[in-house]
Amino acid sequence: MLNQGIGAWPGRLQRKSGSKPAVVFNGEVLTYSGLHRRALALAGALRARGTAAGDRVAFLGENHPSFLETFFAAGMLGAVFVPLNTRLAPPELAYALADSGAGILVHSAGLEPLAVAGSAQGQVRRLVVPDAGASAGAPSPVPPAGQDDAGEDYEQALASAAALDTETPVGLDDPAMILYTSGTTGRPKGAVLTHGNLTWNCFNVLVDYDLGSTDVALMISPLFHVASLDMGVLPTLLKGGTVILEPKFDAGRALELIEQHRATFISGVPTTYQMLCEHPDWAKRDIGSLQKLTCGGSAVPLRVIEAYEARGLAFSCGYGMTETAPGATAVPSDRSREKAGSAGLPHFFTGVRVAAATGEPAGVGEVGEVQIAGPNVIREYWQRPDATEAAFADGGWFRSGDLGYLDDDGFLFVVDRLKDMIISGGENIYPAEVEQAILALEQVASAAVIGVPDEKWGEVPHAVVVLREGAELDGEAIRAHLAGRLARYKIPRTFEFVTELPRTASGKIRKTDLRRRHAG
Repeated sequence: MLNQGIGAWPGRLQRKSGSKPAVVFNGEVLTYSGLHRRALALAGALRARGTAAGDRVAFLGENHPSFLETFFAAGMLGAVFVPLNTRLAPPELAYALADSGAGILVHSAGLEPLAVAGSAQGQVRRLVVPDAGASAGAPSPVPPAGQDDAGEDYEQALASAAALDTETPVGLDDPAMILYTSGTTGRPKGAVLTHGNLTWNCFNVLVDYDLGSTDVALMISPLFHVASLDMGVLPTLLKGGTVILEPKFDAGRALELIEQHRATFISGVPTTYQMLCEHPDWAKRDIGSLQKLTCGGSAVPLRVIEAYEARGLAFSCGYGMTETAPGATAVPSDRSREKAGSAGLPHFFTGVRVAAATGEPAGVGEVGEVQIAGPNVIREYWQRPDATEAAFADGGWFRSGDLGYLDDDGFLFVVDRLKDMIISGGENIYPAEVEQAILALEQVASAAVIGVPDEKWGEVPHAVVVLREGAELDGEAIRAHLAGRLARYKIPRTFEFVTELPRTASGKIRKTDLRRRHAG
């Protein structure tokens, strides 16, 4: 068994579950045998184009079977998969391609202009995937042959390739993926996830969420974020379940698919779940098949929890990051109400501790930096030894940069990002606490609290608020609501009402953008 990594999975899975649906996309079913056959063909095509073990293969596109085909094909060759955010600007894409040294870029036809612009400065060969809705084998709208930026048709490359017929030695410690962080503190860093990181994270999911071969997972979050890939898709496939892929999130469409496919498992961020339960079809659709709802990114507002409880559903909220592949903790669904606001217990094969400013373990209830260790935690950033060294404490504990505390039962409560903490007149203010208090108002759809400069106090809290459609509310009403609920110094001095907040593709609020807007 030369290949011990992810690339060996399709072959093993097709032996056990060959005729079962592995992926459903746009009404078409790809069985486990089909997934194996297409991944082998793509691996052969990549090899014919010079891709070897250790080389980087990038992917740019919405959720689509070609994402998984490219991921597994790279793993078969011992190459490193580099999924790219579809919201990147051309210079950001160019940076990721150059930094990773990718030699091949597989991308959707709809992102042709971005792919061409982003790869213009490097020697990157492109394979163009037909857009969703185009039949398999249909030619992609690529530039005419002979142009410098011409890409090759993905389906034609698969059809003409000799399927991979040799096995490449791959170990669990070999790199499987490079995922670029959001870059909120500077140039994005490439987190190197090994085959072992991804595999052990899958084991954590299987143990703590009890996935089975009959599960049907609806994937409505982008696969280029590791949470969707490694907390949803890979564990489901590992058990022989079925994955329903959606290119983009639409609440009404998601509710329809849950009913149509009898989905048992969905994952998302609080905004995702809020949009589902506030959609006009929420009460009309049969979602009784749902058994597992996982959520990360931030705490779920109480009113959203109650909306799901009214339909007999409970969340399993979790905490993690790209560097932990990504799971670190999870709240058992049967304790979601009891431990509301908690990020949960450490995953089965993962360790979590809270370190005080001295570096020593913090006491129960004492706020400190959350640190994580285990076989799911990265060992390095791509070609960034300085960043790697700074990211670890005591040799093996990854420094999350998040502030939190452990309660008497060992449940983690994440207070806020260390860099998001506001220091006003010597007092620490955790924006997440203030945001949750604001979100308790029925009229508020979302809110972000940041620190803005103040001559007297250094900085003071400022709230940026999005109201629900048709709702009316002003700063004085919010301030009155917060009075008595929060200490006076925590209550925002100023309020700003906007139609939307800047967000990452995973739905997290980009506070860096807000702080930049209000700097000075």
